[in-house]
Formats: sequence, structure tokens, C-alpha cells
Amino acid sequence: MATVEPNGLTARLRRFVGNEQIRVACLAVFVGGLGGGAGIAFREAIGLIQYLFFGFSDERFHSNAEEVPFWIILLAPAVGGLIVGLIVHYLMPDRRPQGVADVMEASAFRRGRMSRRMGIGGFVVSAITIGSGASAGREGPVVHFAAFLSTLVSRGFGLDPEFRRILLGCAVAAGVASSFNAPIAGVFFALEVVIGSYALANFAPVVFASVTGTIVSRSYFGDFPAFIIPHHEIASFWEFPAFAILGCLSAAVAMALVWSVKIVRTAHEKIKIPPMLRPAAGGLLVGAIGIFFPEVMGVGYEATDEALNELLPLYMLVLLIVTKTAATAITLGSGFGGGIFSPSLFLGAMLGGAFGLIATEFLPHLSSGHGAYTLVGMGAVAGAVLGAPISTFFIVYELTREPALTIAVMIATVIATQIFTALYQRSFFHWQLAERGINLMGSRESRIIRQTNVQAVMEQDYVTIQPNALLPEMRDKLTQTRYSEIFVTDEEARLVGTIMLADLGKHAFTHDRDKDLRAIDVCRRSPPVATVDMDLEEAMNLLEDCNEEHIAVVAGPDDPRLMGVLHEHDVMARYHQCIIETRREEAI
Repeated sequence: MATVEPNGLTARLRRFVGNEQIRVACLAVFVGGLGGGAGIAFREAIGLIQYLFFGFSDERFHSNAEEVPFWIILLAPAVGGLIVGLIVHYLMPDRRPQGVADVMEASAFRRGRMSRRMGIGGFVVSAITIGSGASAGREGPVVHFAAFLSTLVSRGFGLDPEFRRILLGCAVAAGVASSFNAPIAGVFFALEVVIGSYALANFAPVVFASVTGTIVSRSYFGDFPAFIIPHHEIASFWEFPAFAILGCLSAAVAMALVWSVKIVRTAHEKIKIPPMLRPAAGGLLVGAIGIFFPEVMGVGYEATDEALNELLPLYMLVLLIVTKTAATAITLGSGFGGGIFSPSLFLGAMLGGAFGLIATEFLPHLSSGHGAYTLVGMGAVAGAVLGAPISTFFIVYELTREPALTIAVMIATVIATQIFTALYQRSFFHWQLAERGINLMGSRESRIIRQTNVQAVMEQDYVTIQPNALLPEMRDKLTQTRYSEIFVTDEEARLVGTIMLADLGKHAFTHDRDKDLRAIDVCRRSPPVATVDMDLEEAMNLLEDCNEEHIAVVAGPDDPRLMGVLHEHDVMARYHQCIIETRREEAI
């Protein structure tokens, strides 16, 4: 019986369905739905825990807190901190909370992999942190949990590392979009902060995921901006110098926030409080601040909204900058979970409002109103802290749906970000990673190179000789190696030195010292060496500094056992391969 060949349309449809990029796009939509669900689940979890601690589950925290006894305000963050400390100590990887920095690390170094303890534990710890009244943001935990869910999908479908990384970015986009009701911001945050590339292969699935996450979130919470504010217009172009000054001040506030987190961590170490009890101790301090300034507890959106609507006096704006910085630094520096985005928006709003009040007082006819400066300050401080100015432009716009001040937000945010980067770090997340000895700076090729260690490219084509070997044996050994260098090792294979033809000097071609000149007498006793766990970027710098084409590889800094030899051309070949792979991805 003759087989019927599929017609042209059917064949094209089969090829279309079987296309790998189409499958990834479908998975991106699925992951986007999971990201939107993660945002809903996290907000509901915060509300539940907040109800258990305070008797209400409402984002308008400080208005409801007026009816709560002061001792509950004082003790709730401490009790939450005690629970967080126990969970982190006994269940979390590396005994620390998880956040956006860990998603960035997973994207750059762990091939898009995240463990179940990282995902579920991070969700629970952050929900307890915010629900108990500690000062932190909810957006980072949503991003982290959504990213974790994407790794489950990638693992289930057996995706390769590159597609796992793309799906991780899809989850991040959906998480941001669902948290802020901001699909455009979700796309650019994922590409700018996590993936680090705007290639079409990354862009299309991330857009699908972000839109899907937004649809899921809107279907549950409704289509509303996070803040409702009056309409603003720029009164005069003479205001732009004022926006630039606000950008400089925003950089200072952003640096003060990150610096304060570090100070709190250092203080805990000096006082020698056990790590398990640090969140409880920090929570008690946050509760003490919250008795007098409940605005700083939790996410803080209510106070941010009041600043945007010009409802707070100057003295309160200034006090809330100080107290929110302290409360957030204590929260994050003590080992609570939670994110940094909402506190950054809060501080930016207070700074912008205070600056705007002063500017309006001196030049009322040139001012757009201090509510406009509040909006600009939000973008500038958040952009500096996140190290993501493009994402911040869109986040502020979609949070407020206020287009008139877009240029002002851009000016202040770029200035704040540049100052923060030049004087401190690329972002708060990069600072967190740097504290753990992880460097994400540089091009993607450089980051890939840093993921590869010397052991992956070293060769075993070396020739060894004993320290007491005589000159004839040295000549013979040198003829056996293709790169004219032999390694002197003792009986336990420990590197003693290296010998090249030039090290033999005039004796290389004479025989008057054949019976008494030993390898130990002519070898270089302290040659440059690499270790097996050294990354290739370090190895490239070492080869350049010592001006060598071949160096010995030893087991470790304190273990001189010879393990192999590293050739410069092998390192450069690997780097070239990384460049080709990256360019191929960006050309898709």
C-alpha cells in the first residue's frame, strides 16, 4: 500500500510545531503564568501572616496599626525574626536568605539551576519577614520564587543550559510584571539585570512571559496602577538643573542605604550575636522604630502614596528617610528575607518630596509642585540601588501612569545610577554577590570564562625530571617536549622548578659539566604556577603578567603537586569559543 506524503502545508506545520524556539515560546507563556501566580500567592501569604500577627491583612499598614497595641508592634517583628532565624539556620542553603542576587548567580554561573530549598525556603522566609512587619520589599521574593518555578519546568522538560537561562529570565519578567502590574518594566528588568542581553532569542519569550504574568495578575487583582497620583506637568525647563541635583542627592541616599546594611552586618559580627538570633534582635529594633513610625514597617506603599499625593509635611518626610533607612538596614542586615525595591521607592519618594518642598518654597513660579519631585526621586533612588536605569524608567511610568515627567525621571535616574556605580557598586545585588566573592561585572564572555577553571583546559603533555638528574638527561628530556620546557619534580610529584633550554646557558652545547651539573642547580625555583581551581580569567592575567606561554598547574596554593600544564593557546581558544557562542546568540 502506497504511503501518502503530507502536503506542503502539513509539512510546514509539523516543522513549525517541532521548532525548538516555538517550544520555548510556549514554555515562556507557561512560565509567565506561573510567575503571575507566584505574585498572587506571595501577596496572599503576606496578608495571611500579617493577619496572624496584627489582626488585619491590608497594604495600608500604618493606618490599621493605630488600632494595634504597641506591644504587638514591638514584638511582632522579633517573633517573626526568631522564626526566620530558625528556618534559615536549619533549612536554607548556606544559612542565609535568598533573593534577586541568587537568581542572577543562577543565571550567570549555575546554568539556570535553583534548588527546592532555595525556592520554597526563600518564599516562606520573605513572607514571614514582611508579614511580621519588618521593613523589606515584596518584589524581590516574587522574582526569586518565580525563577525557582521556572527551574522546575526546565528540569522537567530537560532543557539545555541556554534555554534554562532564557526561561529564568521569563520567570523574572513575569514576577516583576505581576508585582507592579508593569509588563514593559518586567521585560526590561529581566533582560537588563538577569539575562544581560537584548538578543531576539531572549526578547521574544521574555515578552510572552511578561504579558502572561500581567494578565494573570490583573485577572486576580484588577488593572490598577500601584499609586494614584495627581497629574503633573513640567512648569519650566529651568527645573532641569533641580532634577539633576535631585539625582545627585538620590545617589547619596542609595549609597547610605547599602552602606547601612553593611554596617548592621558588621555590628552583629562584632557583638557576636549568634546568626540564628540576629533576625530576632533586629526585629526588636524594627518594632521599636515602628511604635513611633509605623509607616516604615512592611512594604510601606501607603506612606509612599501619601508622599506622592503631597500629604506629608517636610519634617515627616525627612524623619521617614532616616527611620526607613534604619529599619530596612536592620531588616536586611540582620538576616531577614525580603527585597530592596519597595524600600528604594519609599526613600526616593520621601527624598523627592522633601527636595520639592524646599525648591518650591524658594522658586514657586518655576516649580512643578513637590509631588512631581517625589515621582522623580522614586525613580532616581530605585534606579541607583537596582543598577537598572532603563527598567526603572518603565517601572515608575507604569506604577504611576504619569508620562509628563518621563524626561525628568530619566535625567535624575541616570545621574544617580552613574554616581552610585562610580563611587560604590554596580547595584545592591552586585554588592551582595561581591560580599560572597562573586563577580558579575564585565561582558558575558568574561563571565563565561570565569565559570571555567584551569582544570578544564589544562593538558598532560608535560615532561618531568628528578632534581638530581644530570645534564645529558636534561638535554634528552628537552628534546621530548614540544614546547622546550621540562618540570623538575621530587619523589612525591611536587613541583621543584622548571628548566628551559636557555637555563642551561653555555653548557647546553658543551660536555664539560655533564657529570656534575644537576637539574636542581639550573632550574628556576619559583616559576609562575596556576592552580587547578583558578578561573580562566585569572589564568589569562597570570600568563600576561609573567609573559609565559606555558605554565605548570599545581593542586593548590599550599599543595605543589604537579597536576598538568596550561598552554596560552588553549586558554585563548576557549575564550574565542565563548565569543563565538555569545555572538551567535545575539545574531538570532
